[in-house]
Amino acid sequence: MYQILAINPGNTSTKIGFFNDTELIFKDTVRHDADSLKGFNSFVEQLDFRFEAINSFIERNNIDLSEVDFFIGRGGILKPLKSGLYEVNDKMIDMLLKNPVVEHASNLGALIADDFAKKYKKKAYILDPVCVDELDDIARISGSPLFPRTTLFHALNQKRMARLASKDLGKKYSELNLIVAMLGSGVSVGIHSKGMIIDVTNAVVGEGPFSPERAGAIPIMPFIKHILDNGLDYRQANKLIYGQGGLVAYLGTNDMHTVIEKYNEGKDEKVRLIVEAMAYQIAKEIAVMAVPVNGEVDAIVLTGGLSYEKTLTDMVTRRIKFITEKVLVYPGEDELAAMAEGVIGGINGEIEILKFK
Repeated sequence: MYQILAINPGNTSTKIGFFNDTELIFKDTVRHDADSLKGFNSFVEQLDFRFEAINSFIERNNIDLSEVDFFIGRGGILKPLKSGLYEVNDKMIDMLLKNPVVEHASNLGALIADDFAKKYKKKAYILDPVCVDELDDIARISGSPLFPRTTLFHALNQKRMARLASKDLGKKYSELNLIVAMLGSGVSVGIHSKGMIIDVTNAVVGEGPFSPERAGAIPIMPFIKHILDNGLDYRQANKLIYGQGGLVAYLGTNDMHTVIEKYNEGKDEKVRLIVEAMAYQIAKEIAVMAVPVNGEVDAIVLTGGLSYEKTLTDMVTRRIKFITEKVLVYPGEDELAAMAEGVIGGINGEIEILKFK
């Protein structure tokens, strides 16, 4: 039996899980509110802050890190990669530290896992990073050859939930067309066709619906004018899209649960409008993803942290049931379990252990 420590850094949380093989022994989710993150200019600057949360978890649960066999972090934003398990190496770490493709909290996963692994002379991995690329060539065309569409999305959770849905539907993942909407601090919507994600919302660079802290697909020309008129640099402009958009921009919070409570009270017209607009945009993006398979959709999956909010999922469901009556809601995410399963699959030879080049 192997001991595995899995680390999943998100924009507003750090999730940690301790496993014996694939059996979860301890887990925790440490929430980080918007105010506690304001002082950091980049995710790399948050490393010590994140280590504090992880070390507290380790101490509370009396985990002896020298007895841990493998460390695995959520895969970050690297170059486009095939789906699978990757051993963390110096080239990966160098890219994440010195030349990240995009600033993203998931970049911290490999860095944290590697730090522990080197300290205790063990191995570190990532699984299905957010840069997994299975796009059809036609989906790469954006409207300008200068800016081809790329994939940055919740690949780990989307793949896991698609396989869970396939099992519940009594069919193989490779036999189905599934639309999976991952609803978290960012929103990604993908069409899984016969085991491949052939098109998907890039949840990092300004596509798709707005979310608790991302602006989504905003009008581009007014955005450019705002940048130029206000002399913003790239990092400042990026924050408007990623971190200070969505609910943070409209309502001053990334706490969807509190926002939904206010919505259900029915006293705040602005809250009503913004919540319904989010549901409207999510539903629109789901409908878009029916196009690549000519509307032949076997089921739609709603997952992620926001899926705990039944008010939101009900609003979305009402708008998308014309596509298919099969709308499956799997609240939360199983990314920690997916990572542990990936490590065991790699050890057992069921999953290829790939080298980052």
